[in-house]
Amino acid sequence: MHALDEPDRAIIRLLRADGRMSNAALAEAVGLSPSACLRRLRLLERRGVIRGYTVILDEPAPRDLVVVIVQITLERQTDEHLRRFEDAVRRCPEVRECYLMTGIADYLLRVEARDAADYERIHKEQLSRMPGVARIQSSFAIRSVIRG
Repeated sequence: MHALDEPDRAIIRLLRADGRMSNAALAEAVGLSPSACLRRLRLLERRGVIRGYTVILDEPAPRDLVVVIVQITLERQTDEHLRRFEDAVRRCPEVRECYLMTGIADYLLRVEARDAADYERIHKEQLSRMPGVARIQSSFAIRSVIRG
């Protein structure tokens, strides 16, 4: 993969702040012609530096959902076990974020549930049935302090 130069980093920084920025506005902010900016943008997409664009929805009021931070430890950490677990976790809509971790736990998940009883259902019917899970440790969030 090629190293990113300053115009590439500027394009990425601006799109992180406003993914709907027009190419003309992006080009002006970066100091490139619109055609040069579009070429760089398409190259960043083809190289996989920019993998896609997303919409961030207004989250429900905090009182409407319980956030549970879940640490998952697998029986084994082989490529096959990791792949099978990741495939399963992608199919669980209540898992809003999932990170492969270093340290004691293999994965850290952010799960959203309606209440403690709903999380118990998610734990019993989804998380504990995922392939290769050896241990699940759950912590309920009290409140959000910073959210990106």
